[in-house]
Amino acid sequence: MTDVTTRGAQIVIEPVTGKRGREAFVDLGRAFSDRLPHFVPQIRAEQIELVDPAKNPFFGHARVQLFIAQAGGRPVGRISAHIDELALAMSEAQGFGPGTGFFGYFDAEDENVARALLTAAEGWLAGEGMTRVLGPISLSIWEEPGLLVKGQDHAPTIMMGHHPAHYAGWIEAAGYARAKTLYTYDLDISKPFSPLLQRIIQSGHKNARITIRPVRKAEWDAEVAIILGILNDAWSDNWGFVPFTPAEVAYAGKKLRAIIKEDLNMIAEVDGRPVAFMLTFPDVNDALTKIRGKLFPFGWIHMLRWLRLPKGATMRVPLMGVLKELHSSRLASQLAFMMIEEIRQHANGKYGSDRGELGWVLDDNQGMNAIADAIGSKVNREYVIYERALG
Repeated sequence: MTDVTTRGAQIVIEPVTGKRGREAFVDLGRAFSDRLPHFVPQIRAEQIELVDPAKNPFFGHARVQLFIAQAGGRPVGRISAHIDELALAMSEAQGFGPGTGFFGYFDAEDENVARALLTAAEGWLAGEGMTRVLGPISLSIWEEPGLLVKGQDHAPTIMMGHHPAHYAGWIEAAGYARAKTLYTYDLDISKPFSPLLQRIIQSGHKNARITIRPVRKAEWDAEVAIILGILNDAWSDNWGFVPFTPAEVAYAGKKLRAIIKEDLNMIAEVDGRPVAFMLTFPDVNDALTKIRGKLFPFGWIHMLRWLRLPKGATMRVPLMGVLKELHSSRLASQLAFMMIEEIRQHANGKYGSDRGELGWVLDDNQGMNAIADAIGSKVNREYVIYERALG
């Protein structure tokens, strides 16, 4: 309990327990989201699954406490506080490391509620021995990292958060500073890339050592293992990197299989060895907007039709990677351009898509930002991860 009030009522911070508590936590977030222009309602059962220790393998290496703020007998905000054991084991130079805890799932009715929630999360983390807090990250860096600070004027794509602009001011007023900025890029995929890039791509196709092939869903488990193996190597020096566990690999593979189209996801091989990949997801938010996030009674029919052929869908590239041994080489960029062009042709030709989105990309990832610039994409959203010392 705190002595802070909102609208004359004392703010009480309550820890969430049990299934009903988790459902209330998710439903409160959904209620806040419904107020936002351009927000896309998600499927409630999937949101509940993400905060269920029995279903989300993130909990296998993390301690999590959810909180709901009450005032005058009604919920007025929520927040998560969590500690990722894998993040604690990472190098401090990569952004996490010993003593680093996190907050996420941040929603508040006003600044007083925001301050009370942040104080509660900080207190829980400090009680668990943490000396620093980063956020919002909900819950894993691979799920929804960062607070949207630019781009509220259009709908988010799959697996990207959507937040009101005033949250940034409330977090900063509580003593938080920017730790990292993440970009997403908007790309017109209705037309070919520049002549220079086309020459680079054609040169790659003439190289007998290089093969760009689609992901094979008939060998799905093996393909997921290849992709995650490259990812864990390619991203291992990046800020905020935390490796996927085998349980998370299996979980992600199962969750993503339904939206994977073979001709939109590529693996690059050199001399028959997989060295790079690029994943592209048709933006399921297009379909969720039409069914208002509800599969029943009839939303599932529309969803099944969309999954078969997501005509005109925005295409999001959430992840790509090239083995670390090739970083900073011309071959790495060439492979990236080749995969992007292969996917662009299928997305535009078969699926009728004219827009793509890349990201998120770290603001200081020079290689990826250079690739985004070279293909003519423009930053359309910015997300910020904040930090604050505890104690």
